[in-house]
Amino acid sequence: MNGTFRLRIAAILILVVGMIAGAVAVADFVPQLAAIPGIGAVTRPYRLGLDLQGGTHLLYRADFSSFAGASPAEAMDGLRDVIERRVNLFGVTEPVVQVERSGDEYRLAVELAGVRDINEAIRQIGETPFLEFKEPRPEAETQALLERAQNGEEVIEDPFFQPTELTGRYLERADLQFDPTTNAPLISVQFTDEGAALFEVITARNVGRPIGIYLDGAPLSTPVVSETITGGRAQITGQFTVAEARELVRRLNAGALPVPITLVNQQTVEASLGKDSLQKSLAAVVVGFLAVAVFMLFWYRLPGLIAVLALVIYAAIMLLLFKAIPVTLTAAGIAGFILSIGMAVDANILIFERMREELERGRDLPAAIREGFARAWTSIRDSNVSSLITALILYWLGQSAVRGFALTLGIGVLISMLSAITVSRTFLFAALAPRLGRARWLFTSGFARGIAS
Repeated sequence: MNGTFRLRIAAILILVVGMIAGAVAVADFVPQLAAIPGIGAVTRPYRLGLDLQGGTHLLYRADFSSFAGASPAEAMDGLRDVIERRVNLFGVTEPVVQVERSGDEYRLAVELAGVRDINEAIRQIGETPFLEFKEPRPEAETQALLERAQNGEEVIEDPFFQPTELTGRYLERADLQFDPTTNAPLISVQFTDEGAALFEVITARNVGRPIGIYLDGAPLSTPVVSETITGGRAQITGQFTVAEARELVRRLNAGALPVPITLVNQQTVEASLGKDSLQKSLAAVVVGFLAVAVFMLFWYRLPGLIAVLALVIYAAIMLLLFKAIPVTLTAAGIAGFILSIGMAVDANILIFERMREELERGRDLPAAIREGFARAWTSIRDSNVSSLITALILYWLGQSAVRGFALTLGIGVLISMLSAITVSRTFLFAALAPRLGRARWLFTSGFARGIAS
């Protein structure tokens, strides 16, 4: 009696948790649920991807032709962080910024969901400054480059200055100041500790020579180094007004690019297309769920009903997690969610078939359920671990859409294991309490003949 009571309490608690999760998950679509005290306070809208919400997709290529750093991969990580800060500064909510690599070429994909003014989006990204410090080239190299230019060759490199490792990547902050003598605006920059060490080395080997300070490829100033500069502080002067200097300070503090970038592709997804994709994706989820539910009810009867109930709770928890993490939902991500529903059902099918085999061997219902779960666990574990490994590989190596698919699939696999092993098991044992739940014909499958009592 005590065991039955505990099972009923556990089943009720699971149902309550499922109902709360479901209420939070669908509160966006049912205003009455959002009005319930506590539900509206904790719910948040789903984060929709570019293909479901509409917006702007920009693809940039990073230019490493004059890069003097040691690791392009680290520079791309810094570039991604800077672009994220930049678009957040302009009020773009949850931008997706991802690094892509093809051979030796690095690209940066920027997805701005909800932003449909592509020119404004380009301006937001393109105005981010690229600050770099250059030192004089050896005289022999300068002469060689000048001769090539005189002979009509196209010379891309600056003949007088060569890049150093010191770029805006090492900038900590910038401030607007004024020259105490002329009252002209100037910009004071403070480097990070690593940048300060680089600046000290560069100035030490260029005492008595000019240092070129460049912004977006154009020279700002070329001050002559009188002595080694320690402390990591420098001043940028130029022919700019107070307003221009203030704007430059704001841009530098928003993030200076560690490497220059070039826009190579742009695309706008209209809101109407995004809405259409969302409706079709939701329809696919509903149709897929109903098809699975009908099959389970017809083929597995009472266990099938319990599996459908566990599946509803599973879907509610999944949607709740999508909001809480939050997961950016794309069409590919929803496909991963639908696939995970099928995998959750697959675990239940393995358990039910094992149960049926145990019943055919003459075991009673409680023993058949216990053996069914025990004998099916190895197959469920191996299948789900394989799926998790696949999802991890896809997420690690894939790009935008593939990663969305892998993320929802991976989360779904983890939750489906919990659903099949815990929720379904609890409900099955709880169903044995009433006399109807012990009718063995309810545990047969398909067109199989009833198992004798």
